Amino acid sequence: MGRINLARVLVGGFIAGLIINASEFVLNVMVIEDQMNAAMAALNQPPIAPSMIIWFVLFSFGFGFILVWTYAAVRPRFGAGLTTAICAATLCWGLACLYPNLFFYVMNLFPRNLIVLTTAWQLVETVVAGIAGAWAYTEA
Repeated sequence: MGRINLARVLVGGFIAGLIINASEFVLNVMVIEDQMNAAMAALNQPPIAPSMIIWFVLFSFGFGFILVWTYAAVRPRFGAGLTTAICAATLCWGLACLYPNLFFYVMNLFPRNLIVLTTAWQLVETVVAGIAGAWAYTEA
């Protein structure tokens, strides 16, 4: 087993982060902005402030790096390729998106249709980002 090529993890993670950020922009600005603001108001919270956006962007890039690092870590055991990228991405999605969203769902913190929509959306974006990031990763 070779070492993880961290330079390629950074390249692939950046690509994955770009995809996640673009997808999150579409989701949060074009699809659910009004619903999310209403949900925040129901919790007696202000709408998402523009100053928070930089944090969301940074977190999304961090998630992209985690996606590609996970792919690189499991690649020696499962082999390079699409199936491994999908498995690694699904694992990351389950831990980072599905698991916390299930708590929101059970606690009825946000409207359930909003939680289901965002969780499904995140699955698709995570798999696409994981595939793209894995495509950029090589061990050499």
